[in-house]
Amino acid sequence: MKTAALREQIQRAHQHEQATGQLLTHLEGQLAGLHPSIRFSENDPKAALARFVSAYIEQVPDLLDAAAQVAAEAGIEGQVKPVLKIAEEYFFTPPRIMDGHQGLDCLLDEAYLAHRLVEEVNDLYIRHFSQPLIPLDTTVANLIAHQLIGESFANQLDEVVHHSVDSLLDEDSFQLESVQAYKDKLTAPETGAAWKRWPCLSRQLGIGLGVA
Repeated sequence: MKTAALREQIQRAHQHEQATGQLLTHLEGQLAGLHPSIRFSENDPKAALARFVSAYIEQVPDLLDAAAQVAAEAGIEGQVKPVLKIAEEYFFTPPRIMDGHQGLDCLLDEAYLAHRLVEEVNDLYIRHFSQPLIPLDTTVANLIAHQLIGESFANQLDEVVHHSVDSLLDEDSFQLESVQAYKDKLTAPETGAAWKRWPCLSRQLGIGLGVA
């Protein structure tokens, strides 16, 4: 995994933000249109959103490193690595629809692609194995990121994710004998124990959903 280079890219995006304030300007424009169910744990929503975006982006290399190590230890690299590689390539070779995007704004889009990819793949594994491939639940965070990105463009990014998942997995993929045998590894206690060593994957981002 090229997570060191990814962290450098994130650092450069932070420097761009310090110089331009581009993300804060964007977030300020989004505040009035946020869904009323979005709740903040502090009194400065714009600052809370900025911290949320930073944590959401910075969680991606943490996730890639953790998942790669767990996959190696648990013997499930064949299933996990292709997902991680696509998530990583969203940053280094972004889809063409993201041309012209810069700084943390751009990385928010790319992080959304990565997190949504994991969410979609997890949904498929839960449907077939009653167990996620990567036990990280970012559903609420993804819904908030979707709002911040904007409905129209976020929907286009969702289409990119669906295309990626279709290229990785189809219904026949889960009928292979080798994949059925893999189910035992996915649910093995040692795999669960390996995941529990990575508490950063359940980091609290300070924003949630409540009753509108």
